[in-house]
Amino acid sequence: MIDNSDIDSRPDIIRLNGVSKHFTVRKDNSLKDRIVHFGRLGKAFREEFTAVEELTLSIKAGTTVGLLGQNGSGKSTLLKLIGGIVAPSTGTVQSRGRVAALLELGAGFHPDLSGRENVYLNAAILGLSREQIDARFGEILEFSGIGEFIDTAVKFYSSGMYVRLAFAVAVHTDPDVLLVDEVLAVGDEAFQRKCMDRIHQFRNEGRTIILVSHSAQQVQELCDRGILLHHGKLVFDGDINGAVDGLRDVLDDRAVGEAPPEETIHPIQVKRIELLDDAGEPIKEISSGAAFTIRVHVDSLRPIERWEIGFSMDTPLGQMVMASNTDVLGVRLDPITGRTRVDLRVAEARFGPGDYFVNANAAGVSEPSSHGLMRGAVLRVRTDNTTMGTVSAAITVDAGVEPS
Repeated sequence: MIDNSDIDSRPDIIRLNGVSKHFTVRKDNSLKDRIVHFGRLGKAFREEFTAVEELTLSIKAGTTVGLLGQNGSGKSTLLKLIGGIVAPSTGTVQSRGRVAALLELGAGFHPDLSGRENVYLNAAILGLSREQIDARFGEILEFSGIGEFIDTAVKFYSSGMYVRLAFAVAVHTDPDVLLVDEVLAVGDEAFQRKCMDRIHQFRNEGRTIILVSHSAQQVQELCDRGILLHHGKLVFDGDINGAVDGLRDVLDDRAVGEAPPEETIHPIQVKRIELLDDAGEPIKEISSGAAFTIRVHVDSLRPIERWEIGFSMDTPLGQMVMASNTDVLGVRLDPITGRTRVDLRVAEARFGPGDYFVNANAAGVSEPSSHGLMRGAVLRVRTDNTTMGTVSAAITVDAGVEPS
C-alpha cells in the first residue's frame, strides 16, 4: 500500500492560481454566414464560453489525483492547462519537472508519418535526446504491441493502436507528471491491465498522476484525492470517495452533499465498501489465498428489526466468481438503528490473477427494502501460479511412457 503519511511535507509540483479559460464559440459556421454577418452584427453570432472559472489549487508531488465531472465540466480543458497545451485566459499555471500528457486520441501524432517516426517526434517533444530514444525504442515497441505496423503511416492505425503507441511513448519518457484523459477506455482488456500495472508502478515510484475517467471504480482504485468540477467550477476537493459521492449528486442534478428527494431515499442504504487485511488495515491487493475482510457500511433511516446483507465479486467483464449473504451463512444480524457496519471475512479464496469488483446489498426483512452498491471496491489479486482464469491452483505434471 502507498504510504501517504508525509503528504503534507511534500513540495507542490502543480500550482494553479485564479485560472480561467474562455473560448469564443461561433454560430455562423459557413463562409457565407460570416460574410453576411460581417461587422457589428457579427457579435450576435459569437458567444463567450467559460470552460474553467477562477480555479485555485495545488497538487503535491507523488500523489494520484482523479478529475471528475460530467461531460463539458472542464476536466479535459484543465488537463490541457496543466500540460501547457493551452494558455489560461486569466491566472497562472506553474509546474515542475517533465510532464507527459495522454489527452485526445492520437494527439501529437502526424497522420502521414510512420509509427516509428512519430515515436521519435513525440519523445523529442517530451525532452528526450536522439540517443535516449534509440536506447528506449525497443521497450516502447514491445510495450505497444504494434509489431510490424511500426513502419506504417499512423493514419491507417485503429483507435486501439493509436492509444497503445501513444501510451508506450509517454510512460517511457521518464515523466515526473503523467496526465491521462480517458485513453484507458480504449484497447482490449489485456492492454488496459498492462496500462494499469504501469500506472501502479509509477505510483510506487512516487510520480504524480492526474487522471480523468468516467469509471468510478478506476479512480477509487488508483487515486487518493478527487477533484470534482461542475460547469467549470471547483465544487469538491478532497478524499476520492467523497468526490465519487459528489459526482453522483451532480449526475442526479443535486448540489454536492444534498440529500436526495424523500421519495427516492431507501430506508436502508449501503454507503461504502472497504477491504481490510487481518490487521484491519485498508488494502487494494492481495496474494491468492490470503484472507481479507469485506467491510460494508450501512445506514438506516429508521429502526429495522430484521435485515440481511450480502456481497458478490465479479470480473471486469461482469462474470460473478463468488457470492454469499447472511441468510445462506445462517447468521441473524442485530436490529439496525442508524449507522452500522458488517465485516465478512473471506479466507483461503484461490482467485486467479487480475482485478475483481466487490458489490454489496442490504435488505430489510421485517420492513421490505433493498439497496445495493455496485463496484464499491476493487481487489487486485497477484499470484505466481502458472494458471489463468478466475481460479488459482498449483499444477504439477507427471509424464511417463505408457507400457506397450
